[in-house]
Amino acid sequence: RQGSELSGWAMGRWTYEGIDLNHNFADLNTALWDAEDNDLVPHEFPNHYIPIPEYYTFANATVAPETRAVIDWMQRYPFVLSANLHGGELVVTYPFDMTRTYWKAQELTPTADDGVFRWLATVYATSNLAMASEERRLCHYDDFIRFGNIINGANWHTVPGSMNDFSYLHTNCFEITVELSCDKFPHASELPAEWENNRESLLLYMEQVHRGIKGVVRDGDTEQGIANAIISVDGINHDVRT
Repeated sequence: RQGSELSGWAMGRWTYEGIDLNHNFADLNTALWDAEDNDLVPHEFPNHYIPIPEYYTFANATVAPETRAVIDWMQRYPFVLSANLHGGELVVTYPFDMTRTYWKAQELTPTADDGVFRWLATVYATSNLAMASEERRLCHYDDFIRFGNIINGANWHTVPGSMNDFSYLHTNCFEITVELSCDKFPHASELPAEWENNRESLLLYMEQVHRGIKGVVRDGDTEQGIANAIISVDGINHDVRT
């Protein structure tokens, strides 16, 4: 009712308690990068399944109940592919979302699985009707068209404590952010068109769960499945677990 962008980009961003859910997950990046700088990875510090810092678990920590609920959900189910949906731009971002140089507002900060993330983002962006349109216009100031409508999150703007980075470093899940529309608050009459713009890209993105290696790690003698077996791939400093 206030108009598309007239209410301001921050409208609806914070919870009733004043917490920005977009920055509310535990910062695991800093611990990993400090360990890498001290040559502790992976023999003394893991390159995956990084534990949540103790301070983050305290009752008085500034963690929203919504965030705690999502983390609990992620820990109960072994998700491997995810996307979170935002509005206000037309672009797909992929981890890392936080710049490695802590004082920089933006910096290319790829993960060890950068090729996979770029592929996932490209699949969505090239099948999204609005992003792929020849009449595509800039939403605001940033020209994402020349990058194929994808960008490394940290190279756009740093987001410490993002869900994407947390998913990648604490679980097996590869997650991207989809900025669905130039309009952060589309009117109800525009929703059918927004759905058409994103329907095929959502389906194609989900299909990517079948890419790559999959199977069951079994005991060679008993044929029983092995839980928490660590899978390492040469040249990729990020393992996954069964």
